[in-house]
Amino acid sequence: MKKALIIGGGFAGCAAAHQLENIGGWNTTIVEAAPFLGAGVKTNFYGGHPYTFGPRHFLTQKEHLFEYLNNIIPMRLCSEHEFLTYVEPDQSFYAYPINMQDVKTMPDFNIINEEMKKQNKNKISEAKNLEEYWIASVGKTLFKKMIDKYNKKMWLVEDCKDIDTFNWSPKGVALKDGPRAAWDSAISAYPVDIEGYNKYFPFATKDAEILLSTKIEDYDIENKRVKIKGESYKFDLIINTISPDILFNQCYGELPYIGRIFHKIVIPTEHIFPENVFFLYYANEEQFTRIVEYKKFTKYKSKSSLLGLEIPSLNAGKHYPLPFKSEILKAKKYLDLMPKNSYSIGRAGTYTYAVDIDDCINQALIMSEIIKAGGTDNPVPGEEYQINF
Repeated sequence: MKKALIIGGGFAGCAAAHQLENIGGWNTTIVEAAPFLGAGVKTNFYGGHPYTFGPRHFLTQKEHLFEYLNNIIPMRLCSEHEFLTYVEPDQSFYAYPINMQDVKTMPDFNIINEEMKKQNKNKISEAKNLEEYWIASVGKTLFKKMIDKYNKKMWLVEDCKDIDTFNWSPKGVALKDGPRAAWDSAISAYPVDIEGYNKYFPFATKDAEILLSTKIEDYDIENKRVKIKGESYKFDLIINTISPDILFNQCYGELPYIGRIFHKIVIPTEHIFPENVFFLYYANEEQFTRIVEYKKFTKYKSKSSLLGLEIPSLNAGKHYPLPFKSEILKAKKYLDLMPKNSYSIGRAGTYTYAVDIDDCINQALIMSEIIKAGGTDNPVPGEEYQINF
């Protein structure tokens, strides 16, 4: 049998292992630094409450990806979910994504409305940074109120002009009339099981050799050779799901990420948020970006409720690739070093902020078709996952 190495046992790595099992003929090894599979998607428990590291609902436009997961771990549709943003100057919560129904209730609607009448589609397409993009889309007042401070703390920058990509942030181009218009075309779901996605990981990797709490000590990706626990191993196929700079000793420099300080807070009341509100954004001077009430996803029954509060940090994990052209280009240089019959998938593996659970599954499916067809020189499977602006 041919030998495959999967670097990283998060959702992307497990999905890749499942596809190799489906293809057949592969002896697969997964190397994972943590003592468990699933990374941030793994369900843990605190005070009896199930939670993941941040909200991990399954959101997709592709029905076949939902059906794939639903056939393995039954999913519950949660299309009723709503997100709110707190805007302190207005002392009000508004639906997110921004919609005209809420905009019309704002105390400065007349100013916002006049600014929006001056929307210039040419300026939107010519925008050079996130600030220009949003101001051209919705005007300066709405940008300052709901977008500016949130993105500064989300990406830990002094100025939104520093953020020079924005294809991951399309919400401002065409505001809809209703509070849910931007979400209603997507399938939103969460696992029925109280343990969330946990049963997927052993199912998807049941034919693989799994090395937990293990780090690869040395990489020779060009020759598909790595050193593990002092021994050198050669593989026919390498699938990477971790930051690609690590594979090449950061020869072009380290790829930066934003991490999260995550606080778990149990509140002595059965429900906290309004009925259909799953989590809240905060667009002001607070250090934290959002708060999640996990019961809304898990349907856990308890007289108390668990909140998860997230604070962006440069020193608390690698959770979000930075949406800066310079760093994306650096990642592309690393991905260009990947040889034939090696792939880099997942959020970290492609250094793409907008990759989520459905994208990890889709990348693994696309990759499996490429492998069955004989392989490729392209390290990122599928046009929609190319590193771009």
